[in-house]
Amino acid sequence: MLAKFVAYFMTHSNAILTDAAESIVNVLASGFAFYSIYLATLPKDENHPYGHGKVEFFSAFVEGVLIALAGLIIIFKSGYDLLFPVAIRQLYEGAIIIGVTGLINLFTGLYLINTGKRHSSITLEADGKHLLTDAVTSGGLVIGVLLIQLTEIFWLDSVISILLGMYIIRNGYQLTRRSVGGLMDESNMELVKDIVGIMQAHRHDAWIDVHNLRAQQYGADLHIDCHVTLPYYFDLNRVHAEISSIDQLINVNAARQTELFIHADPCLPQCCHYCKVNGCAVREEAFIQEIKWTIENATKNHKHFEQ
Repeated sequence: MLAKFVAYFMTHSNAILTDAAESIVNVLASGFAFYSIYLATLPKDENHPYGHGKVEFFSAFVEGVLIALAGLIIIFKSGYDLLFPVAIRQLYEGAIIIGVTGLINLFTGLYLINTGKRHSSITLEADGKHLLTDAVTSGGLVIGVLLIQLTEIFWLDSVISILLGMYIIRNGYQLTRRSVGGLMDESNMELVKDIVGIMQAHRHDAWIDVHNLRAQQYGADLHIDCHVTLPYYFDLNRVHAEISSIDQLINVNAARQTELFIHADPCLPQCCHYCKVNGCAVREEAFIQEIKWTIENATKNHKHFEQ
């Protein structure tokens, strides 16, 4: 951030000021992200039975808002200077400084994104994407500054700054949208798709259908709940064994440890035509065909015969 402001005071370039202003957001957002990650690591307690992981979504929301706000300020400042231009100078020196800071942000951003994905941390991913955005804008800025120096069309400085501001706002919106989805317990559909695929590939005959399947993420913690239809004559020990086998299946094959809440439903006569249980003494209809579980039917809140 300091290096970029040095470059701005050397050049008086609006485009470079754009990059420097976004770096202020980087510093503020990273400080908040640091505290959020600390909170997310705290264990569950009586007041927070699901842990403290949701603070990561709030952190990403704040970072997205700050990014978008920086973009708006950049656009207004650049629009003003487009009408009332200021002389710019020493663009080559400024371009070198911005280029170096861009490379540092590029490598740091990629490291944070990979670490965030490995540990399922939306805060680290958000901060990494923010730095990656900064690296992209720095790269575009270096090209623009060199173009201005070569062509001596100095009003391009404000135009480039406005374009970069719009790009920054777009990235801020995307980050905010994702964080709001997490805060509102929006189901993670990619995760649901993976879970349905695992259950379909390893399904037991006694698992007649699975429905009302949902998944939420609380920081690094993952929670899945669903309804599973089992033969109505199973005793409680058998029901417990089947549900435990689903829990074990998901936690062995899924990418990370998951907490499951499974509601057992008794089968009905209408389930018989897609039930594969052999030697069922109460079957009322012949088996016709298996209904393949997909994200479309597994997420609906009813048994599959009601489709």
